[in-house]
Amino acid sequence: MKMGRWLTIAAMASLLAGCKGFWQPVSSSSGSGGTGASGGVFYVANEATDQVAAFSIVSGTLTKVSGSPYTLTAAPLALAVAPSGNFLYVATAQGIFLYTVGTGGGLTLANSGNVISSDLATTMQVDATGAWLLESGPDLGELMAIPINSVTGAPASTTEQTAMLPATTVQQLAIAPDNANIFVTLGSAGTEELTFNASSGTPFSSEKNLAVKNTAGAAIAVAVDPEKRLVYVGETAAVSGTNTGGLRVFNYSTMAEISGSPFASGGLGPYSILPLSNGDYVYVANRTISGSSAGNIAGFAVTTTGTSTSLSALSTTATTGVDPVSMAAESTGSYLLAVDFGGSPDLEAYTFDTTTAGKLDSALTAATGTDPVEATAIAALP
Repeated sequence: MKMGRWLTIAAMASLLAGCKGFWQPVSSSSGSGGTGASGGVFYVANEATDQVAAFSIVSGTLTKVSGSPYTLTAAPLALAVAPSGNFLYVATAQGIFLYTVGTGGGLTLANSGNVISSDLATTMQVDATGAWLLESGPDLGELMAIPINSVTGAPASTTEQTAMLPATTVQQLAIAPDNANIFVTLGSAGTEELTFNASSGTPFSSEKNLAVKNTAGAAIAVAVDPEKRLVYVGETAAVSGTNTGGLRVFNYSTMAEISGSPFASGGLGPYSILPLSNGDYVYVANRTISGSSAGNIAGFAVTTTGTSTSLSALSTTATTGVDPVSMAAESTGSYLLAVDFGGSPDLEAYTFDTTTAGKLDSALTAATGTDPVEATAIAALP
């Protein structure tokens, strides 16, 4: 079964397959609209071609990392970078593989080429200590924690720690910046909050569930404010109108929903949420928009006054290609990156407008391989 079909079904309720051609390098002419700024290294999972492509942006031009693309034995489903930037974990239809990151972002397959877990993970993240790889996926019904050696990136034990989830419809997970809580979106089953203790051999403890706003809706995306003020959850059927996707916002300390939430996301499926590192803005990629084949990215300004934090929608949205599914901010802060599962284009890089605060300006569009690649995830080195 092609994972692309599974991805589409799961999204509206994260995301297998031999090589379908060879990858051709992206030339300087394949990216358009560059501003001349340079950015850090990032990786794109190309599901249809069973490859991970590695890039940086040099003087406004998409430039592939030496050795890229990296051919896999099965389709990639998710990516996670260790906080040290020394390791990349690639979840595939055959399990999770470990790569070491070399000079310039080049990848070397580690762990003797063997999977570190045979789990079919579609969402994963390394915790802040670099000691645990948290992962899950559809039909598993569990959140897994793989103990890893922060120096080698390899498993520190053959025993995974697990926490049972109230549903098997896992969409995304996010670890809070204080490493104390994990949030998992579960479609119509809402969002599960788990207490996490990285220093314990059994890191999971209590759980609580946040129900969806409307019974017809589904929780599909989640992120936590880097300033530990807010938790963001993207849900379908959360607001009224033509585009019913909504961004629900909760106070991180109390998990009370803030005033004005849910905020209209500007589409039907708020599939990826990206808060900026300073916490001043949060962006939502809408995979589908009513009456359009393209997606968009909506932005919100985040303001704290005293003990109260509020959101206000930006006046403009950025148009994307077909089915935007993942976003990342590269290390220099020059670009917001997005990949489109349906292409047209595969990759988009946006800069931040110098006159209108928070506004995204299209700076570069490019293919990430020989299309169609079905770009399914993007991750940037810190």
